[in-house]
Amino acid sequence: MQYYDFQNLKLSALGFGAMRLPVIDGEDERVDEPVAAEMVDYAIEHGINYFDTAWGYHGGNSERVIGRALARHPRDSYYLADKFPGYDVSNFGKHEEIFAEQLERCGVDYFDFYLLHNVCELNIEQYLDDDAYGTVSYFVEQVRAGRIKHLGFSVHGNYETFSRFLEAYGDVMEFCQIQLNYMDWEFQNARGKVEALRERGLAIMVMEPLRGGNLISLGDDDMAPLRALRPDASAIEWAFSYVRGIDGVGTILSGMSDMDQLRENIALFEQDGSLSNEEEAVLLGLGKKLASAKGVPCTACHYCTSHCPIDLDIPRLLELYNEHLSRPSFGFIAPMALGAMPEDKQPSACIGCGSCAAVCPQQIDIPEALAHFAEMMSA
Repeated sequence: MQYYDFQNLKLSALGFGAMRLPVIDGEDERVDEPVAAEMVDYAIEHGINYFDTAWGYHGGNSERVIGRALARHPRDSYYLADKFPGYDVSNFGKHEEIFAEQLERCGVDYFDFYLLHNVCELNIEQYLDDDAYGTVSYFVEQVRAGRIKHLGFSVHGNYETFSRFLEAYGDVMEFCQIQLNYMDWEFQNARGKVEALRERGLAIMVMEPLRGGNLISLGDDDMAPLRALRPDASAIEWAFSYVRGIDGVGTILSGMSDMDQLRENIALFEQDGSLSNEEEAVLLGLGKKLASAKGVPCTACHYCTSHCPIDLDIPRLLELYNEHLSRPSFGFIAPMALGAMPEDKQPSACIGCGSCAAVCPQQIDIPEALAHFAEMMSA
């Protein structure tokens, strides 16, 4: 495992993201705890020391499962990161009770890393209005009290929103977690965020290096220019190599759902992942091509599902929506999959309330997408 320096710590270059733990029967809240614990053991044994969870992952069960799995290891053998769930604005003003429950769920007395989660257009005013909500000042105080060792923030918002938060609180933040991959380098202006963080001297953590798996499910046409350069390199190797080559990048989080994914990722992070200028240019060209394709940029984070009053499996529906858009003349996969779903779980069942869109980190107009999907299926 490769490591990088964060202040006086050595953090593993590969971080264990706990948003996509193994689950039972495809149900997001039913984490397969024995398998997850086995994965945590294997990760620590092979050098991973950074574990990242959050309030909303797996309906709150990610914190519990990760906490119990890590409790079997010495507390100084790992670093645990958790997050304030600012993606839901109703949580502002509840920071004290949420933080207390997070410590209890994880079974720890302190968090090594703690993030103000998902700074975006939907919540920037609440984050900035510290007089009214006291969110940021509360967590700064927890650093002084020793219940948080290092305070940072994560951001899915646009550059303007990111800049407003950084200008207000950059002096008390130690790191930032951004969505970074070869598609979002330009698409979400990850380039600008990286440059701003370097200028501020903040450490850069990375989420969505594979864009929710989208960058490892490439067709032959997309892989062709990559294979011409490295015939044996996989799509996942290309994606990780790109992120690892960006100056200033520290821990790269990966949400791994089974042992095979974990083993493959660890093996990649035991090797040099550098790219040539030509290889980097080809990847960025592919990223622009993918960003311009039809569809919505869903990363299957499942924030939306906890706010859907009729319990639609929105990430799955959006996955099928993108699949159908990519095959305009002979799309059969989506109709076949929808045919196996009850009518009240299909896109046509969406009531258009907008609760899902209000918490979407990618700011997708989910009701509009589902309405379009339903229209295509009825044509």
